[in-house]
Amino acid sequence: MTDYKATLNLPQTDFPMRGNLAKREPDRLKAWEDSGLYQKIRERFQGRPKFILPDGPPYANGDIHIGHAVNKILKDMVIKSRTLEGFDAPYVPGWDCHGLPIELKVEAKVGKVGDKVDARAFRQACRDYAHEQVDRQRRDFKRLGVLGDWDRPYLTMDPQYEANQLRAFGKMIERGHLYKGYKPVHWCMDCRSAMAEAEVEYQDHTSPSVDVRFPVVEVADLAAHFGIDAGQIDGPAFLPIWTTTPWTLPANRAVALNADLEYGLYAVKGPEGQAFTVLPVVMMDEVIQRWGWSDPRQLAVVAGRELLKLRLQHPFLDRESPVVLGEHVTTESGTGAVHTAPGHGQEDYLMGLQYGLPMDHQVDERGVFTADAEHVAGEHVFKANPRLVALLEEKGMLLHHEKYQHSYPHCWRHKTPVIFRGTPQWFVSMDRGGMREAALKEIGQVKFTPEWGENRIRAMVENRPDWCISRQRSWGVPIALFLHRESGELHPETPRLLEEVARRVERESIDAWFELDPAELLGEQAAEYDKVTDILDVWFDSGMVHFCVLEQHEQLQFPADLFLEGSDQHRGWFQSSLLTSVAINDVAPYKGVLTHGFTVDEKGRKMSKSVGNVVAPQKVFNSMGADVLRLWVAASDYRGEIAVSDEILKRVADSYRRMRNTLRFLLANMAGFEPEQHALKPEEMLSLDRWVVARAASLQEDIRGAYDRYEFHTIYQRIHNFCVNDLGGFYLDVIKDRQYTTQADSIARRSCQTALWHIAEAMVRWLAPILSFTSEEIWSHLPGDRSESIFLETWYELPTADAGDVDWESVIAVRDEISPILERLRNEDRIGASLDARVTLYCDGELQSQLAALGEELRFALITSEARVLPASERGDEAEAASEVEGLWILAERCDHEKCVRCWHRRSDVGENSEHPEICGRCVSNVAGEGEVRRYA
Repeated sequence: MTDYKATLNLPQTDFPMRGNLAKREPDRLKAWEDSGLYQKIRERFQGRPKFILPDGPPYANGDIHIGHAVNKILKDMVIKSRTLEGFDAPYVPGWDCHGLPIELKVEAKVGKVGDKVDARAFRQACRDYAHEQVDRQRRDFKRLGVLGDWDRPYLTMDPQYEANQLRAFGKMIERGHLYKGYKPVHWCMDCRSAMAEAEVEYQDHTSPSVDVRFPVVEVADLAAHFGIDAGQIDGPAFLPIWTTTPWTLPANRAVALNADLEYGLYAVKGPEGQAFTVLPVVMMDEVIQRWGWSDPRQLAVVAGRELLKLRLQHPFLDRESPVVLGEHVTTESGTGAVHTAPGHGQEDYLMGLQYGLPMDHQVDERGVFTADAEHVAGEHVFKANPRLVALLEEKGMLLHHEKYQHSYPHCWRHKTPVIFRGTPQWFVSMDRGGMREAALKEIGQVKFTPEWGENRIRAMVENRPDWCISRQRSWGVPIALFLHRESGELHPETPRLLEEVARRVERESIDAWFELDPAELLGEQAAEYDKVTDILDVWFDSGMVHFCVLEQHEQLQFPADLFLEGSDQHRGWFQSSLLTSVAINDVAPYKGVLTHGFTVDEKGRKMSKSVGNVVAPQKVFNSMGADVLRLWVAASDYRGEIAVSDEILKRVADSYRRMRNTLRFLLANMAGFEPEQHALKPEEMLSLDRWVVARAASLQEDIRGAYDRYEFHTIYQRIHNFCVNDLGGFYLDVIKDRQYTTQADSIARRSCQTALWHIAEAMVRWLAPILSFTSEEIWSHLPGDRSESIFLETWYELPTADAGDVDWESVIAVRDEISPILERLRNEDRIGASLDARVTLYCDGELQSQLAALGEELRFALITSEARVLPASERGDEAEAASEVEGLWILAERCDHEKCVRCWHRRSDVGENSEHPEICGRCVSNVAGEGEVRRYA
């Protein structure tokens, strides 16, 4: 037997089947760094239209987690896809470096300021710690394959950033957005500092729920408000309130009712006999039942507005609490009457302003009552609850008491309950300078992905209180202001002074302010002014990226094209950036906003070390490779929760291998192909090759559109399906015969290789934003002259190709009908491979014409040794009707001709050539003759 192996064009490539990503990716990463790839990209696209995606800075504390990986990979995919579109899309990473978490870490190491370390040394320790964290996180972000200006990131603790933040702060002051006020803010008793809305998270909490009597001071006053005779009220009368914060009762200054709600005066039988109470008509039965009272009798009904200024007695303090009116009072829970303590609630504070109510300041920064707090001096607010409940019961003012579970604000750092506490703070006004209205207008100009993001941030801006921007800590950008000691007014030359401070901060960091002797700037006026020692909210720091980075960096510009962060940033960075930008520039800092969900396990549970379902990105890229992690991100629909687990990643790895092997097949079958020499023009290519190039071109348009819409999971699905169905399931299967058996330099083979080359050139670009390491590896194995990196390229322009007269979709449909029949023959041991079979197709009309047009080459498309097309009228009983193709009957049977040892087809002419008795006629032609001619397949 002759060995014809040497006459075949067998696949050949150095591109390995196994990715071995965990080992190879670090080498690729080093090569990128050594070659200065990121800067080469900047030079390559210099002068092109820009696309700007600024980095929402992660906090410089702790190793990156899987959520960080999702965020950075999504950003990288956006940047790389925009680069493929020809944009100059720089990526400047950044870090948020000030704030309490770093302070707490440093305090644990060196102690608190004033104890074992002075303020300057403490801030330096914070800087050192933040730098260490930045280095650790940067290493892992780079390992994910994220390209960026890693050597020159922005840090919010850089003196230049801090100085520009002060300048931006000054602009906001000049435009009238800043004020100092004494009002209640969320206060963390562990942080001992005010908190921004974005630093508060809500968790289930159990509180003491109490219904409390507020006795009416004068029965005659009550009767007059209800328009009845005082003699009808012949017992104790009261207005009941309900609260889950008994500790705020010492600060009560009023009781709020709803002006439009109907309130009834009821005679009710209680444990001590008849009493008279005021309740909303719609809640009376519910409340009386809760108290365990009975026999209610209605005396009169009035609207809440008629009870304004009704005088009530505080339940345990010697003072009165008048009735006021507020829209926040509802009948959803409680008693329809709201206990009002202006120092401990936002609505309460507004009521205090409206009605001139006093604001008590009896709770210190630790959450402990001060010495002048009657009954509870020295008690922590939460520990005071039982004492106050007992006091109410002792005085006969407690109507009902039970435990109540509800959603309650907690500190996002300490996970402990916070309180509302009235303190002097600095605020950015939402309304004085028209910021709220301007921000809402700008929200309407922004493109949100997903679209629901617009409604979410709009609702938050519509309802948010003024922004408390001051914090009472050591590590942060100072509120560098001077206040007059008597009037409390800002120094009249505040803009000039802020610029002078900013210059000093540029040179010496924020220490320049904290160590500043006011006389250096104010001269003799120093004695008249106090230097503010508060620092700015850390959300103010990151919210100034648009001013401190976009407007200052030579490669960036304002506004950004896209902000991309997690969905929690509607109340965080998206909002702080929006408000500061509107305050300074009157426009949003971004044209588009993309939000992604949080990572959960396969059961939808939040990642938790205690549950044991945490997936560390470091473990993934050190075992499976970063490209598997990147593919998982691309394959996930980021608009909702993003599920991840070891099992999910294993499935993703399987998909990765399928795509890698598809590309390996393309590369292996381009052996000996040099595009400059061997590539054919579209009109010279075979019909099937033109068809697959056209399919690729159509798919590329879809992929580009999906990249433009940030629909990465769609891109993954389309590419994966193309590999599995169009290529692996049909085209690559069909061309093996032609690729392997025709002459090496024949049009039939060069046509096929040309198609493979076009597809590979396109596909490597489709995958580059997602499988960055693998795409670069593919790029290095592609034939022809090319640049040193795929990331220096734009989209590949696929040639216009028309398949001609053959309807390949119909051929595929027919092939799909034949496959199960051949499978059955295999299971019955009547054939081995499909080339052991011959098929006869019975059909009429257009389908007959389409199939017959392929002539002898139909068998190659069907991968059978023989294929005939006959009129439907000639079919016999053995022919099977197709299930999906109407008007088609199929007869498949074993082909009994001799098998060609070279091409494995069973042909009647095997053995006719005496010099090559073991091979078929066309193989003889390909081995020793002019070679076969193919037109279609």
